[in-house]
Amino acid sequence: MKLRRSMLFVPGSNTAMVCNAFIYKPDTVMFDLEDSVAVSEKDSARIMVYHALQHFTYAEVETAVRVNPLESPYGLLDLEAVIRAGVDIVRLPKTDTVEDVLAMQEAIEAIEKKVGSTKETKLLAAIESALGVVNAVDIARCSKRLMGIALGAEDFVRDLRTQRTKEGLELTAARAQILLAARAAKINAFDSIFSDVKDKEGFIREVSYIKGLGFDGKSLVNPNQISTLHAIYAPSSKEIEWALEVLEASENARKNHLGVISIDGKMVDAPIIARAQWVIDLANASGVMGDYENE
Repeated sequence: MKLRRSMLFVPGSNTAMVCNAFIYKPDTVMFDLEDSVAVSEKDSARIMVYHALQHFTYAEVETAVRVNPLESPYGLLDLEAVIRAGVDIVRLPKTDTVEDVLAMQEAIEAIEKKVGSTKETKLLAAIESALGVVNAVDIARCSKRLMGIALGAEDFVRDLRTQRTKEGLELTAARAQILLAARAAKINAFDSIFSDVKDKEGFIREVSYIKGLGFDGKSLVNPNQISTLHAIYAPSSKEIEWALEVLEASENARKNHLGVISIDGKMVDAPIIARAQWVIDLANASGVMGDYENE
């Protein structure tokens, strides 16, 4: 199971963060060449990220880059640099339509051919507008390179002519649409950043909420949020014990050629068994199986 719980944004112009982001152990490091980089620093940030992507310290972590839009003076320059450097994922900013994804895919394919790359660069589409949310289902299904879609809440609420609140009611429809679109297309769904890094309780509430909805993970702007997010996403001991009980009962039923499984008077069918296996896979990937591995 590939975990993508935490996607840490790293401004491409921040030398210290670009060099050291791997030490915080996020699931994915997201170098940003777009909004967090001033126009005067676009070229130097691109060069710095290009070199960071090739450094051995990033060999063990998934890397992504948010490039500038293709129609900007920097988009194609960004794209060629990061593909040459071997980036895993390109984050497409402000994705409104299927055509946006297909244009980026075409550009990536042309660059891969040009530089002789045998690596298939993946795409992550950022949904940041009402139009993007409306088109999310089509966007999610339009390319085999697309590994996920992500909510960009700051631009989205601006497009709605409202503002972000700690309760997040203004994001309810967008979160639901993006999650359903991702699940229908069998790709990942990522929630937006929680920008108030001082509000730890609020962060915990929001992460617990989006985990409950079904999001695979969340974009982050502060490395201090990573351990909290990972802890919330890890299965609890109670969940692990339940999953092990279900899987053991399922295996016993198979051996004894029983068609019906019941635990504590509750029928266990195929979806429940699949859920139990998912919990164990998640626990293993999260490194929290502990003593259960020896039982």
